[in-house]
Amino acid sequence: MHSGTRIQRNSHRRQLVLFGLLGVGLLLIGLISGAAMAAKGWLPFNSGTKVVTFPAADQRPNAQVTLNPGFSAVAKAVTPAVVTVEISARARPQPFPFSGDPFMDPFRDFFRRGLPPDEGGEQMPRRRAPQARPAPEGRGRLQPSGLGSGVLVSADGYILTNNHVVDGAEKVEVILTDRRHFTAKIVGADPPSDVAVLKIDASGLPTLPLGDSNQVEVGDLVLAVGNPLGVGQTVTMGIISAKGRSTRSGSGSFEDFLQTDAAINRGNSGGALVNMRSELIGIPSQILSQSGGNIGIGFAIPTALARNVMDQLIRGDKVHRGKLGVIISQLTPEMAAQFGYKDTRGALVQDVEPGQPADRAGVKPGDIITEFQGQRIDDDSQLRNLVAQTAPGTTVKFKVWRDGSEQELTATLAELDPKAVGRGSGGGGSPGAAGSALAGVRVENLTPEIARGLNLPLTSRGVVITEADPDSGAADAGLRRGDVIEEINRQPVSNVSEFNAALQKAEKKSVLLRVRRPDGTRYILVRPPE
Repeated sequence: MHSGTRIQRNSHRRQLVLFGLLGVGLLLIGLISGAAMAAKGWLPFNSGTKVVTFPAADQRPNAQVTLNPGFSAVAKAVTPAVVTVEISARARPQPFPFSGDPFMDPFRDFFRRGLPPDEGGEQMPRRRAPQARPAPEGRGRLQPSGLGSGVLVSADGYILTNNHVVDGAEKVEVILTDRRHFTAKIVGADPPSDVAVLKIDASGLPTLPLGDSNQVEVGDLVLAVGNPLGVGQTVTMGIISAKGRSTRSGSGSFEDFLQTDAAINRGNSGGALVNMRSELIGIPSQILSQSGGNIGIGFAIPTALARNVMDQLIRGDKVHRGKLGVIISQLTPEMAAQFGYKDTRGALVQDVEPGQPADRAGVKPGDIITEFQGQRIDDDSQLRNLVAQTAPGTTVKFKVWRDGSEQELTATLAELDPKAVGRGSGGGGSPGAAGSALAGVRVENLTPEIARGLNLPLTSRGVVITEADPDSGAADAGLRRGDVIEEINRQPVSNVSEFNAALQKAEKKSVLLRVRRPDGTRYILVRPPE
């Protein structure tokens, strides 16, 4: 019994040894054959394939660049031309911006160094915008108050940035990437477009060429460069997420933003958005955020708009804008249906200013402007920008849809009054008529999204105030941005059209408003200007 077991075990050992020797032999034969075939070029994977030989680490300083170049070449070309902008101003009481803004959190609300974003709670209405003038003696000390970015666009020291970065500044300091400091002069600023130009006394400076933002496509790769949160120059990467965006939060809403998901935060304002050819295509200006931080929705002023403003400011001119003389609004599907218009592209004419180019050309309220200078109009913001960027005195052709047919009209543009721009007459939404009790007030239709942002019931109805001139009678009466107007003279209003009709009926008399806020409703009487 035991003898048979030992014989069986010995037999298994011999088999394992034989199999092992056979495997080693086959492996040696395969290696020798493979080497011979590779030497003769017979292996299929060797055909057309470059053999990469890695030298020793100390002999390949460029190995990382060769294998993974990334965006380093673009970053190296761009970053020297992006500067940090620090402003100083007299210590003075800060106005309280509207809290919990459901429309947009522009960088201007967040770029102040050391100040957190405004948090919840009812705030006092903003009474007057800060003025860029020296404070009287003894009225405050000059102290650092703001931080942003800028872009060198000429070797002799012209810098492109945002108006809100330098707004109210009494001293502006520019810091280059090589740590040189310069005191900058504000050459000019244009609040409606949020563009400003600075100048430093230097020469031979690195610059960024201005690219053609009109050629940018959704999906293009971009880099954002600036000094976010004061941590130092930072480069982030993303794509163009959308074009032609309007946030309707600027002073005059001349907006045609490039939207990007490149990470931008406080301090990126006025910096650079560049393409992969190291060209400047946009100036970061705003972010959409409920917290003040980046959530991947940022907006940049395209260079096509910024260049036009910058050139005029450098020449020492005021910014000239064309004027057609119409009050327009976005065309909603419901509004289009009321007019029998089977499209939502175009700009609805709410009113026509008497004696202005549109009036002389034959434009009527209720017309839908569908084309301007051969370019199809998608919405009111696009039309507003196209008209504004056309020089006053230019004869233009445009098409309007009226009573079921389209017709072409011709007009010679007038010049838009800069004071009217500052009051937001070129902005989005519908303004109160000049001379009426609500002059200086602009409203938009109240949507469920806006109602949610205002902490109001989603079933709320009315129009929401998006802008109120701090010098207007409406502001004196207590109206402020974010108020929802539900009634005018006891007449319910649920959209902009009803708001306009009620105002027209009230003419230039006092109006009794029922206004809703998160803490309830109230009646406010607003008198017309004297």
